[in-house]
Order: sequence, then structure tokens, then C-alpha cells
Amino acid sequence: MSNNKTYHLQFVMLSLLVLVLFVVNISLGSVHIAFDTILSSLFDFNDEGSTQTYIIQHYRLPKAITAILVGAGLGISGMLMQTLFRNPLAGPFVLGLSSGASLGVALLIMGSGLFGGILATTLLSYWGITAAAAIGCFAVLLLVVSVANKVRDTMAILIIGLMFGSLTAAFVSVMAYFSSAEQLQKYVFWSYGSLGDLSWNELALFTVVFLIGLLLSILSIKSLNSLLLGENYAQSLGLKIKRSRFIIIIATSLLAGSITAFAGPIAFVGLAVPHLTRQIFNTTDHKILLPAIALYGAILMLLCDSIAQIPFSQYTLPINAVTSLVGAPVVIWLLVKKRKMMF
Repeated sequence: MSNNKTYHLQFVMLSLLVLVLFVVNISLGSVHIAFDTILSSLFDFNDEGSTQTYIIQHYRLPKAITAILVGAGLGISGMLMQTLFRNPLAGPFVLGLSSGASLGVALLIMGSGLFGGILATTLLSYWGITAAAAIGCFAVLLLVVSVANKVRDTMAILIIGLMFGSLTAAFVSVMAYFSSAEQLQKYVFWSYGSLGDLSWNELALFTVVFLIGLLLSILSIKSLNSLLLGENYAQSLGLKIKRSRFIIIIATSLLAGSITAFAGPIAFVGLAVPHLTRQIFNTTDHKILLPAIALYGAILMLLCDSIAQIPFSQYTLPINAVTSLVGAPVVIWLLVKKRKMMF
């Protein structure tokens, strides 16, 4: 009972921290905005009278919500992969989904010279790049799922996913070698990741896909707890391994794939947040871990995005670089302090 009370208190504190960081994130940027203006903009969404209100409602608010979804989604998908493969180094992109999305974007950007004028401009728009990333991710997903249905050994799926990632990375390297400096620069900027490019319509679509992936993850909690004991034992408990594995892979693909398509390939969060949460909560029960990881992921992304803003400056650091610079030392310190990795 005391453990439950402790967990409830931790969840309340984490939720409050998410709320505080959410407001702090909205307040930061090249334009200074007073706190009362922020509150009025959040509670009166029909008021677009001032430039500051417009900035909050159409740029900073969607970006802060995107940070929460990205952090939570990467953390949960990382947890799914680490449990499925029973490998602490597994992350949300271990199946090659990110590499597939990168290949789709590389084909579009570096092959844009094959298209003429208006067609090339249309394809290289935000929606064109998002669609290319989604198609590349979906193509790799189809390959992984088809393999998963034929292979019994879960570890073989992990290796095959890594091989798909290596193959697509090789294709991207070849295209990069023959591309122009302008094309290469555009692709590199996409690979940095960005949370601030989504409009409300794009964010709505992203949220729908995220919620479907989240629902599948919640439905997999019982399966995940069983898999901690090993596939043979889980099967003896009546768990249908292939069916559970398929649902977990689809959930990861929806979460990690949509994040890559809409925000770019954001590294580190999906690998580190599950470990960080296990160490702090001192449990392997996914009923507790899943919401805790979602909250910690949101906190980390809001914190990293706030740092990336460089307050009161027009410059913004690449979010990919900030997540690793901020998060890696924390996880290293925590693991050294605990001296034991929970799994």
C-alpha cells in the first residue's frame, strides 16, 4: 500500500513538473512575452488581437505540445522494444524504421533534380517530406512484419531490423555522395530534427496516430509483463507470442514512425528514458512504467527544447544534439550511482 501511495505522489509531482515546463517552454523564444499574456493566450484561444498572442497560439503552443507527444512516444516505443527483445540497448528505431524514413526523405530531396519546376517545389514542401518519411518508414515496417510472421526467434527479428537499417543507410550514403551541396544541406537540416514545424492541422493528424499507438501499447501491458519472464514461460501462461509480438511492433511503428515523419529522427530519448524511469521507480511492472515513461519523456523533451531555444536569441540549436548533450550525462550518472541496470 505504501508503494502505491509513493507511486501516486510521484505521478502527481511529475505531472506538475510537465505543466511547469510546458509554460516555461512557451515563454522562451526570440520575442519576450509576459507571463500574463501567456495565460490569457492559453485560456482565451479566440483572442488573436496582438502579435504576441499569435506567436503563442500558432507557433509556441503547437511546438510545446509536439515536444510532449514526441518525448512520450519515443520513451514508450523504446520501452516496447527493450522488453520485446530483452535488450537494454534496443531503442525505438532498432527495427530500421528511422532509416527507412531517412531513405524516403533522401530519395525525395536528393532526387528532386529529376522533377521539374512546380512539381519539384510541391514535392519538397513540408507535406511532401513528411509523406516521403512516412512511406519509407511504412515500407520497412511491411518488410519487418513479413519477416516476423516467418521467424520464430525474436532475436532474429532484431538482427534483421538492424540489417535493414544498414542497407538503407548505405543507399543514403551513396545518394549523398552524388548530390549537390544544396540538396545535402537540406537533408542534413532535416536529420537534425525539429519540433516547431507543425501547424494545428498537422499536429491533429500526428496526435491521432500517436493515440492509436498509445492504445495498442496499453493493450500490450499484460503481454509485456509476461515477456519479462522469457518467451517460453510467457507461452506456458497462455500468451500468443506471434500475436503479441505483432501488436508490439505495430505500436512501436506508429509511435516512432509518426514522430520521425513529423519531427525528424530524434535520437537518444527512446533509449535512455526507459532506463531512467526503471532506476527511479525501481519497478519492472509495465502498468506503472508506461505512464511514468510517458511523463519522463515529455519532461526531457520540454527541457531539451527549452535549452535549444537559447532564450532571447533568434538562434535555435538542433534538438538532436541537445537531447544527447543533456540526457546522456544524467543517465550515466544514475547508472553509476545505482551500480545495477534493472531489466
